[in-house]
Amino acid sequence: MNVQIFNALADPIRRDLIANLAANSPRTATQFAVEYPISRQGLLKHLNVLECAGLVTVRQNGREKRYTLTPEPLGELELWVKQIERTWDKRLLRLKNFVEGNLSSGE
Repeated sequence: MNVQIFNALADPIRRDLIANLAANSPRTATQFAVEYPISRQGLLKHLNVLECAGLVTVRQNGREKRYTLTPEPLGELELWVKQIERTWDKRLLRLKNFVEGNLSSGE
């Protein structure tokens, strides 16, 4: 699992940028700057973190850079979360069976 993905998703602005790109790819930093209450330089730093995590690709088009969502790393994250979920579901089921077994034997 790429630790950079967790770092990228830890910030609410970056999560919002991902959602924005999912709905509106490709976008430029200038287009984002109109929508977000931070400087263009601040947006570029966030977009760079997303790019380093593999969540965004950048394509140069003349003087403009266009950012596009790369959803594949999110699929890797989803598989990891599902694996953790299955583990906890098994543990909770064992706990439930233990508690119910002790309740019925104590009656």
